[in-house]
Amino acid sequence: MTTILLKTPTVFQLPSVDNALPSSFANCVLKWEQDALIVTASPEVVKDVVPALQNPKWLQECLWRSPVRKVYLDPTLAEFALKAWADLAAATGKQVYLNVPPAPDLPQLQQSRSWWVKRLADWLVAALLLVLFSPLMVLVALLVRLDSPGDILFRQWRVGYQGQLFRICKFRSMYADAEAQHHQVMGKQTGLHKLEHDPRITRVGRWLRKLSLDELPQLINVLYGEMSLVGPRPWALYDAVRIAPELQGRLNALPGITGAWQVSARSNELDLYAVTCRDLAYLQQWTLSKDLKVLLLTIPKVVLGIGAF
Repeated sequence: MTTILLKTPTVFQLPSVDNALPSSFANCVLKWEQDALIVTASPEVVKDVVPALQNPKWLQECLWRSPVRKVYLDPTLAEFALKAWADLAAATGKQVYLNVPPAPDLPQLQQSRSWWVKRLADWLVAALLLVLFSPLMVLVALLVRLDSPGDILFRQWRVGYQGQLFRICKFRSMYADAEAQHHQVMGKQTGLHKLEHDPRITRVGRWLRKLSLDELPQLINVLYGEMSLVGPRPWALYDAVRIAPELQGRLNALPGITGAWQVSARSNELDLYAVTCRDLAYLQQWTLSKDLKVLLLTIPKVVLGIGAF
């Protein structure tokens, strides 16, 4: 096995050639800075050109053997490229981030004591709810398995705290091949990629979404520290990459299972710019009491299925 040692910083470009890496990795500029690998879509000054890579496993092996600990992805990369790099980073045990601008007004930076109270409450409440809802979750898992073939749980890359990507955990509410059909179904929709009559949703899935029961496994994400009980919506990559550059600082926020958008507008407001501005307002005005209010307002929304699809 050949090991490639790279000086810091080093910049090189993966060439796009026949029978080389798939287009997910071709034409990317890679830059090593200490323990970070920065992947950009726009060409930079190329100092070293790596020979054509005949097998993606070669890149995976090199990344695994490298001193890199974090991979930063340019938000202008194509969605399929972001997914491919995220999968590669996960397979090699590296943390992966969207390279978004900092947001100095995040509540965890401004109100540290209150923020740690919130995080402790997140962990305790999530653990308690998982115990209380475990019989219901077993029943839901059985219904999902009996309703349609495929995995019981659905995992998808989402954007978390400081732009770090994580796999959200939900009960599968769509057919197994739904992800491959996403852009075909959504077409050129400019707002949030949500459809009230999405043909990919299963019979049980429609019921789960109406009662928000598909969201219950996200309590696991809360225990892992990837989410909070209350916070901005955890953006999927196909929504995150369409956020205006001047609003991308919002992608630094810790996302929540429920939040201001869910209790005030939910699926009745799908304008991406408006939802992002609402999230930024929540972050700028955050308090523990407002989070408690959001939690209380969430209960009737869930019970009545208001705006859920």
